Amino acid sequence: MLNQKKLIVSHAPFCHDGSSISARSYHMMLAALPAVLIGIFQYGIPAVGVVSLSISFAMIWELAINKVTRRAISIGDGNAAVIGLLLAMLLPATSPWWLVITGTFVAVVIGKHIFGGIGGNPFNPVLIGLAILMVSWKDFFDFNEALVNYDLGFAMAYPLSVLKQLGPAGIVKYSMIDLLIGQQAGGIGATFGLGLILGGIYLIIRGFIRWEISVSFLAGVFFTALVFNLNNPANYASPLFHLLTGYTLIGAFFLASEDSSSPVNFISMLIYGASAGIMTVLIRNIGANVDGVVLAILLMNLINPLVDRIRPKALGKVV
Repeated sequence: MLNQKKLIVSHAPFCHDGSSISARSYHMMLAALPAVLIGIFQYGIPAVGVVSLSISFAMIWELAINKVTRRAISIGDGNAAVIGLLLAMLLPATSPWWLVITGTFVAVVIGKHIFGGIGGNPFNPVLIGLAILMVSWKDFFDFNEALVNYDLGFAMAYPLSVLKQLGPAGIVKYSMIDLLIGQQAGGIGATFGLGLILGGIYLIIRGFIRWEISVSFLAGVFFTALVFNLNNPANYASPLFHLLTGYTLIGAFFLASEDSSSPVNFISMLIYGASAGIMTVLIRNIGANVDGVVLAILLMNLINPLVDRIRPKALGKVV
């Protein structure tokens, strides 16, 4: 009697390397932990409240949309928690409770699930939530005003706001070392540059993000700022200042590299990252916004499908 075997036909992928969404999510949170802890140390209990509320409500909205759409419960994969954590890292410690809840709703429900859930979103959900908040209630993102009542033992002025108002002459008091170790005002988890760099390197080494996007983003920021600075040093800050302030580092390692909204091909990733970095400095130097990271990455998310079609020609191909 013939030993017949059934052939099971299914959709791609046909091979699995053992990785999982939950593993990526938990490692993302682990990588972000140093920057978050320094933010909590600097801003105290208000920062704890914002972080806790953001993570909690991101998971609540995830569970609610699972129930409404009758899909499998997905809060266990950690993706909603990552969205909540990253959003909290970008917010000032003085954010009111309703702002945090609104931001998580927009990020999880509109930024993620309205497109079909994880993997289907063309834009980074965190940036969608943050952009809506910044457009709707921009006064809460004036870090100088939002944090003016906190005595944290270091200069409270938001460096990019000082640069916008006074030019390079006003930022001479900021040393690069101070900026690197978080001696600046800003989002809860966006000021500790050293922690963000170490977290990003960890994610790259473990293979959870691609180095091409992060490195090209930082290179785009550096060289564009360098061109402005060399052309007119009296009006434009140095490249290192742009790298270590605002949302630059968290944007490079935790936002621009989001899987669903970024390209997968090598050349495309370099173009995507560099273009976002260039746009960041252009918005900062000649645009109306103080920090251009959010809008720059969202713009590249928009044209990501076109960028991802750019591939080198195969050897021997006849044109």
